[in-house]
Amino acid sequence: MSILTGSFWISGWLLLLSISVEVWSVPIDRNAAQQVPKEEVQEENMDTGLYYDRYLREVIEVLETDPHFREKLQTANTEDIKNGRLSKELDLVSHHVRTRLDELKRQEVSRLRMLLKAKLDSTNTQSLQMDHASLLKQFEHLDPHNQNTFEAKDLELLISTATKDLENYDAERHEEFKRYEMLKEHERREYLKSLDQEKREKEEKRMQELKEKHRQHPKVNAPGSVDQLREVWEETDGLDPQEFNPKTFFKLHDTNEDGVLDEQELEALFTKELEKVYDPKNEEDDMMEMEEERLRMREHVMKNVDANKDRLVSLEEFLKSTEKKEFSNPKEWETLENKPVYTEEELQRFEAELRDKEEELKRRAETLLQEQELLRERGKALEAQRREYQQAVLEMSQRQKEQQAVDGQPPAGPNGELQFQPQTQKPEDKEAKAPAEPEAEAQNNLPAEPPQNLPLHT
Repeated sequence: MSILTGSFWISGWLLLLSISVEVWSVPIDRNAAQQVPKEEVQEENMDTGLYYDRYLREVIEVLETDPHFREKLQTANTEDIKNGRLSKELDLVSHHVRTRLDELKRQEVSRLRMLLKAKLDSTNTQSLQMDHASLLKQFEHLDPHNQNTFEAKDLELLISTATKDLENYDAERHEEFKRYEMLKEHERREYLKSLDQEKREKEEKRMQELKEKHRQHPKVNAPGSVDQLREVWEETDGLDPQEFNPKTFFKLHDTNEDGVLDEQELEALFTKELEKVYDPKNEEDDMMEMEEERLRMREHVMKNVDANKDRLVSLEEFLKSTEKKEFSNPKEWETLENKPVYTEEELQRFEAELRDKEEELKRRAETLLQEQELLRERGKALEAQRREYQQAVLEMSQRQKEQQAVDGQPPAGPNGELQFQPQTQKPEDKEAKAPAEPEAEAQNNLPAEPPQNLPLHT
C-alpha cells in the first residue's frame, strides 16, 4: 500500500491534494481501469495549493522508500500520527533516507530564505544583518532552529501544519463562493440602477422568471442516501436497482482500488443529482453554484459516514452508514436556492469594501496620471535640450570652418580631424620655371661631337 493512498491518516489529511473544479462520473469498467499505467494514476494528484507543496510531496516520497517506516505507516492509526508518536520512528530509517531528507530540508530552507529576501527587497527594507533563524519562525512546517538536518520534530511539524492548512481548505472555498455571490448581486443591483423605470421593471421581471425556472427541477435525493445510491447504481452503473448491494457498490466506485473512497470518488457520485438542477446550456443555471452544491454534498456524507475523521471512507464505515435510519429515511435535501449564503448585512459590508477599493484605485490612477504627465513634460524638456545642443554643435562647426579658411588651415572633418587635399602647383611656380626652358632647348640643339678616327679626305 502506498503512502500516497490507503487508509492511514496521512493519505487522508496530507495528500488529498486538491479537488478538481470539474468532477465527472467515473466509468465503471474494471478492465479499462486496470489498463491505466501506474504513472498516469499518480499524475492525478493535483497541487495542494500549499506554499510548501513540493517539499511535502518529496518528503513523503523519500519516506516511502524505507521498508521499516513504510511498515509502521501501514499499521499506524490516526492518533499515532496526530500525537507525533509515528515521528519517533524516523530514528530507525536507513542512513540513505536520512541523508536525502537532510538535503531536502536544506533546499527548503534555502528556498524560504530567498522568499524572505525577495519580500524584504520589495518593501525596501535595508537590513545588513538579518537573523534568518528568527525570520524562519514564521514558517510552521519545519524547525527553524535546526536548518541542516531533518529530525523527528520536522516530520511532526510538517504533518500538523499540513493538517491545519487542509482543514481550512473547505472553509476557504465556502468563503470564496460567498464573495462571488455577493459580487454577483452587487452587479445586478448596480445594473438595475442604471436603467430607467420602465426598463428596470421589465428587467426585474425577466430575472425573476429565470429564478423561478431554475427552481423547477426534479427532486434531489439526499447525498449518501439509499435513493441516491440506487440511482447511481441504475443509471450510471447500468445495474438492476432491485439488486442493489452496498458492498458491491463500494468496490465499483473505489476506482483506484485502494480500499477507501476519497473525496474525489465521493464527489463523482453526486453528478447525477447535480445534473437535475444545473445545465450549462441554461442561462438561469450557474456552474459556480453547482460546484458549491457538490462541496456541500461531500461534506454532508463525510459528516455522517467518516467516523474517524480522516477524510476517507473505508468499507467498514460505508457499510455501517447503510445501517442507520438516515440512510433509508433521509431528510429532504435543500439546494442552494433555498439556503442563502449571505445576509443583507454581509452584503452591505461587502459593498462598502468595494467602494473603498474603488476609491483607492481612483487615487492610484490619479497619481499615475500625474506621474505620466510629469514624465511627458520631462520628455519634452529633454527633447528641446537635445535640439538646442544639435544647433549649437552645427553653429560651432560652421564657425570653425570659417576660421580655418581665414587662417589657411585645411578644413576639419566631422569629428574635428584635419582633411588634407592633394597639393597643386601654384601659378607663380610655373612662371619661375619658364625662363629655364629656352636654355634647355639650346642645349638640346648643340651639334654632336665629331666621331673619332674618321678618315680624312682631300
